[in-house]
Amino acid sequence: MTITHAPAPAPEVRAELPMDAPEHERVLITHGPRSGLTIIVAVHSTRLGQALGGARLWRYGHWTDALADALRLSQAMTLKNAAAGLARGGGKSVIAIPAGVILDEARTRDAMLDLGDAVESLGGAYMTAEDVGTSAELMAVVHERTEFVCGLPPEQGGVGEPADATAAGVHASIIATLDHVFGSPEIAGRHFVVAGLGQVGGRLARSLAAAGARLTVTDVADGKRALADELGADWVEPGDAHLVEADVFVPCGLGGVLTPDVARGLRVHAVVGAANNQLASRDVATMLQRRGIVWAPDFVVNAGGVIYLDVAGAPGADQAGLDARIAGIGDTVAAVLRSAVANGSTPLEAAERLARDRLDAAR
Repeated sequence: MTITHAPAPAPEVRAELPMDAPEHERVLITHGPRSGLTIIVAVHSTRLGQALGGARLWRYGHWTDALADALRLSQAMTLKNAAAGLARGGGKSVIAIPAGVILDEARTRDAMLDLGDAVESLGGAYMTAEDVGTSAELMAVVHERTEFVCGLPPEQGGVGEPADATAAGVHASIIATLDHVFGSPEIAGRHFVVAGLGQVGGRLARSLAAAGARLTVTDVADGKRALADELGADWVEPGDAHLVEADVFVPCGLGGVLTPDVARGLRVHAVVGAANNQLASRDVATMLQRRGIVWAPDFVVNAGGVIYLDVAGAPGADQAGLDARIAGIGDTVAAVLRSAVANGSTPLEAAERLARDRLDAAR
C-alpha cells in the first residue's frame, strides 16, 4: 500500500552540482541494503558542535540531483544554526526516490533503517531529525539503528515534530519585517500571499488569519483549497502566486522558488517565508534589493524548528524560555535588515556576516 509519509509522484527536485570543490567535512553516499535507495548524508561543519539537520525523503530525477540538494541544504544548516546562536554545526541527509517509484510502508521502513545505519556510521558527527517527506514516527524507526536522532514522538520520550516552532519563528520574522518596511508591526489589514500550505505554511496561514490579515493562498495539492475556504482566503494557482499584488509574499514550499523571472514579477514590498534555500541563485538577492523588495533571509527566518529540537530536549528546558528563544528570531531578522541598510549590502550578505562571525569566533 502507498503511505502518507512518502511524497506522491510530483515535482522532481532539480539541482546542479557545484563546480567548485565542496567545503564539507564529510559526505557519505551509500546504497541502502534493505531499501535499495541512494542515501546521502552531508556534514558541512562541526565547528560549533555536532551537526544537526533533517532527513529529506523526496523524488529526484537522478541521484546526483539528490547529492546537490544535500550539499546545498547542509551548508544552509551551518548558517542557520550559527545565526540562531546554537552550539550546533550543519548537516543534512537525503533519501532519493527514483522517478516512477512509489514507496510502500515496508520499503519506507527499510529506508529509515538504512538511514539509521548511515547516521550511526558517522560516529556522532551528525544528528538527524524529520524534514520534508519524513515525520516524528519515521524518526522513531531511524532510532532503532542509532541514538543520533531527535524529534521523536512524545510518547517515546521525544519532543515531537517542530512545525509549530518553525511557524512561530516565521510569524515573528514577519512582524519584524513589517516594522522595518512599513514602520508598524501590525499584521491586521495587510495582504499576504502564502505559497505552500503544508505543515508550516498551513499553521502560518492560520496565525496570520487570526491576526486579521487578508490572505491569498496556494498549494500544489488541490485539496488544500479546503483550508482557503475555512480561512476566507482567496485561492490562486501556484504558478501565478508571485504575480498577486500584496504586501508580503510568503514562500513555504520547496526551495529555489525565487528565480530571476519570479523576482522580476513580484508585486510585493517584502518576502518572508519558511521555505529553505529560496534563492535560485545569489544574484536574485541583488535583484530584489534593486526592486525595493525586502527579503528576510530564509535560514534566519525558519530557524524555529532547529531551536526547538536543540532546546526542548535539553535538561531543564522550560516552555517560557523556549518561546522566548523562538520569538527572538524576530529580533535577529530586525538586526540583519538594519545591518544590510547600514552597510549598503543585501540582507543575504548581512545574515551571512552574522553567521560567519559566530563561526569565526569558534576557531
